[in-house]
Order: sequence, then structure tokens, then C-alpha cells
Amino acid sequence: MSNYLTSSRVNISLLQEGAAKDLINLLDKCDGPKVIILDEGLTRPIGLIATYSLLREHDVKEVFILNTGKLSNFREKVKNVIFITRPFLTHMDMICDNIHKENQDDLKQREYHLFFVPTRSLLCEKRLERKGVLGNFVLIEEFRCFLFPLENDLMSMEMNDCYKELSLENDPTCLYRVAQAIVSLEDLYGRIGRVTGKGPVVKQVWELVSKISLEPRKTNSKANRNYKTIDHLVLIDRSVDLMTPMATQLTFEGLIDELFGIDCCTVELPADKFVSEEDNVNMLTSKKIVLNSNDEIFAETRNKHFNAVLMNLSKRAKHITSEYDENRSGKTVQEMKQLVSRLPYMLALKKQLSTYTTVAGLIKELTDKTSFRDLINVQQELILGIESDKVLPQIEDLISNKFDLITVLRLICMQSAVNSGLKQKTLEYYKREIIQVYGFKHLITMTHLEKSGLIKIQANSRSYAVCRRLLNLDVYEMSEVDPDDINYVYGIYAPLSVRLIQHISKSDSKVLSDVLPLLPGPIVEHVNSEVDQATNNSFLADSQKVVLVFFIGGCTFAEISALRFLSSLEDSTIEYVIATTNITNGNSFIKSLLIPEISKNLNK
Repeated sequence: MSNYLTSSRVNISLLQEGAAKDLINLLDKCDGPKVIILDEGLTRPIGLIATYSLLREHDVKEVFILNTGKLSNFREKVKNVIFITRPFLTHMDMICDNIHKENQDDLKQREYHLFFVPTRSLLCEKRLERKGVLGNFVLIEEFRCFLFPLENDLMSMEMNDCYKELSLENDPTCLYRVAQAIVSLEDLYGRIGRVTGKGPVVKQVWELVSKISLEPRKTNSKANRNYKTIDHLVLIDRSVDLMTPMATQLTFEGLIDELFGIDCCTVELPADKFVSEEDNVNMLTSKKIVLNSNDEIFAETRNKHFNAVLMNLSKRAKHITSEYDENRSGKTVQEMKQLVSRLPYMLALKKQLSTYTTVAGLIKELTDKTSFRDLINVQQELILGIESDKVLPQIEDLISNKFDLITVLRLICMQSAVNSGLKQKTLEYYKREIIQVYGFKHLITMTHLEKSGLIKIQANSRSYAVCRRLLNLDVYEMSEVDPDDINYVYGIYAPLSVRLIQHISKSDSKVLSDVLPLLPGPIVEHVNSEVDQATNNSFLADSQKVVLVFFIGGCTFAEISALRFLSSLEDSTIEYVIATTNITNGNSFIKSLLIPEISKNLNK
């Protein structure tokens, strides 16, 4: 299993090992050679828990992506065809099409199996039955993997449509899965001592957790023994803070996600920027880079403000060069042996340094553009509340020049958030201009943004302005290179969600009593009195508590960096671990709320 997942009080590699074991147990139920037909959205998440070599050890000959049409010609003769998919009706239609187009000989010789991730669906099975293929399946099972391990302090459910399902479709299915994910974490890491939550859906989630917890646990569940690793669970509903995802992230990892998009720890960048002498330029179209703390250079820079990254990379380059030159000048046999033993490590560092310097260069090309700087200036003026209560001339100019629509919508959503809504006249103006310039179809777009709460009519209360003052969300003085507060992740803005978590973790009742009533949704407070007192005493003696933060509806890399910054402070008594339904940014968040026909035609 991955070594980089183990360097935390909450050993995330246990999650990886458990999921891999469950998957292998399912595969071993299908005796003989097998191929896997995998839902495309699961390719990278499954890759986080099971390598291709591990699958090969269990007689998996090939892996294909689920699509319509006839199944691919397999290189080897196989007995078992295993479909692994999320419970979506569109995927059931693809599977039906695959089986209908199989020839009679293959249908007789092969056995078909279906594994739902994370839970099976009666609706999906009815669709298979209606289309006449349910009887073809020898085995229908669940691969109950609710969380995928991304980092030693980060887990994701990879449910990118969670907020849309809740706000637009009124579908609470994802809440049940969040509750199941929390229960599965208790099975691995023991009972959670205390729970605090805020937002419209957190009460539902905790009630579901309480009900599921009454069911019999696994025989090896640590929850049965009142064992405790996680002291405090903080549940944050994304709708409590819709401002943060709309702002542009300014950390290294955050900007990679904003500009190029990170999918399950992987980013694809133009290959020609990374071509070396031994590479064939004609063979490469894009380069995939896996972003995790397994790379020492990325682990050092990922959470830094971008302006500090190039300086850090330059220092590292000088240090590696001087260390190499110093070691190479050694004359004794012992010194030469030391050089040889360190050479692979130094060469690996040099390669990483080259990669991330190139990535930083690509980002700098884009962030140096006047349009990007102007955008950041507008956002900072909105954060500070400078003349943000009327139609903004900067947004007017962007619309009239038919600038990228997602960027325009992000600014309008930010304006709505900082003013606790838009005046009726201002909102109508923006609607009219967007429809006239970008097309009538975007009437649906604006309707969806209103229904999801990203844009709303201004109420009498200005709750955000009060929260900004009480939580100190806009900090004028900051150091990008050596920050002393979390505001560096967005420039002058400290994420409301993280400030809230900060005060909840410290049980700052004075601030919370003033702030929490201003935010939407109920407050959840629960203390688990059943946790063994001896366990409590041992944790009281420890210098740090573990706080698990669970974002329902997604979180950004900048928020993750802010929580890591809080954990790293010298006087910190808290270690934060993050779980989320998905990782998002302003672009992907808004696009997830649009109808597919519009979303796929918008620029990334």
C-alpha cells in the first residue's frame, strides 16, 4: 500500500487496504480469467486503491471503459465479464447495449457480473429487468467503498453532483451515503467523541448516522470496543459558505486546479512543455502528473501561495546543486559510497524539481496576463465590500465583451454572497444582459443558480457583513512567503468555512453564539458519552486532538491548505483530517449546476 498515506494520526492507508481487500474478495468470487468493464468516472478512484498489477494477480486480464456498442475484442479468452459501475440509469443502458450486441457463442461461454459502487440500486436493477438482461448476470454485488484515499489527511467520496442533487433535484440519496461513510470511518478508527455541525442538511446526516449505528457492526469494527482515534467530527454544509468556492484560489495546488483541473490527484498538461531528449514528441499529446505527497517537492509547495512557490523552487534547485557538487568532491572511499547511495534520491528530486518548475511556469504565463490580474482585483474589491451593492461596471464590461461566462457568473455569485443577495433591479439587469449576449438558453442557467442559492434577492439582514467582521474574514496585512494566517490562500480573504471550523474546534462560544444564528440551517451538537473513560484520559494526555472535518457539497484545495496551515502552527493542539463529498472550484461548481447541454459547450 502507499507509504505517503501513513504519516498521520489517522492512518488513511487502513482505508486503502480495507477497500482493496473488499474489491479483491469480490473479484475472487468470479472464478477464472476475467475482464473488468469500468465506469469511466471510477477509473482514477479505483486506481487509488488497487493497482493494475494487483488486479493481474487475481486473474484480471484486461480493463476497459464502459461505453455503448459491442464489447471490445479481448486479447485472451475469458470466462468472466465484470461490470463495475455507479448506480446510474445511463450506465445501465450502456450495459444493456453491451450485452444485447454480444453474439450467441459469447453469451453461452461467458458469465456476466455486476458490482455497484458503493451500493446497489433497485431502480437500476428494474431498468436491467425491463430491458431483458437482468437474467444474464450470475452475480450482482456491492463494492461498498464510500471514501477514496487521496492524501494522508484527505478522503473524498468523489460524488461531484452532490450539491446539485440536494439543491436542484431534492434528492437526498447522497446524504445517506455520507452517513454510511461516517459509520465506515467509525468501524476503521473507532467511535467519534464529539460531533458539531452547521447547515440545512447536517441534522439529517447525523440522524441517519445514529440510525445506521444501531445496526450490528462488523465483527472487527473498532466501534464495538469504544476505541477512539477521532476526537471531534465537524460537519459543514457547503450552503453555509457559498462565497469561498467562487473566489480564485491562490495556492499552488489551488491554481493548478483552477487553470487545468485536477481529477482524483491527476492533472493533464500539454506534453510538449515536458518533452526531454529521450521522448518522442509525436507520440505525446498530454502529460499526466500524479499530484500527491509522495513527491517531496510537491509536498513542500502545494499549500504555499503561488508567489512563494517560484522562490521555494529556486532555493531547492540551488540546494540540490550545491549538495551534489559537495558530495562529488569527496575523495575518500566512504564519501564516494555515500554519494552513490544518495544518487538515486538526488536524481529523483532533480526530476521532480524540473516537473514542478515547468508546471509553475505554465501557471505564471496565465497569471501574468492583465485579464487575470484584473479579475483578482475585482474579487478583492468584492471581498472588501467596495461599492458592491450595485451593478458593477467591471462585470458589465466583461459581459459586453462576451468574456468567459463561467468567470462572469462567479463574480455575480460573489457579489450576491458578500451582500447577502442582490437588489431586484441589479439581478434583473444581469439576467437581461446575459440572455441578450450569451443566448436565451441561459435563462435556465440563471434560474438554476437562483434555485441553488448562489444568487438570491437581497433580504433586510446583512448577515455576511456581520460574519466578515466577527470572524475577521478580510485581512489587509499578509505575507505571501511567510504567512501567519489562513487568509493567504485567497489573498486577503480567510475562508468563512475554515474560520468557522477554527472557532468550533476551539469551542469559542463567545464568537459562535453570535455567528452561528446568522448562517443557514440548524446546529448539531452531540457528545458520545459511551466512549471509554480510559480512552478519553489517554487522549487528554496527548498534546494534539484529531478533528475530522466533513464537507457536504464539496470543498476547495485552498480550504484544505488553510486547514493544513492551522495544523502546522507551532502552538496548534489540533490535527485536522478532511473528508469531503468531492473537491471543487468555482468553475466546476457552477458547471455542475448547469444542464449537460450547456455545461459541455462551455470552456473549461
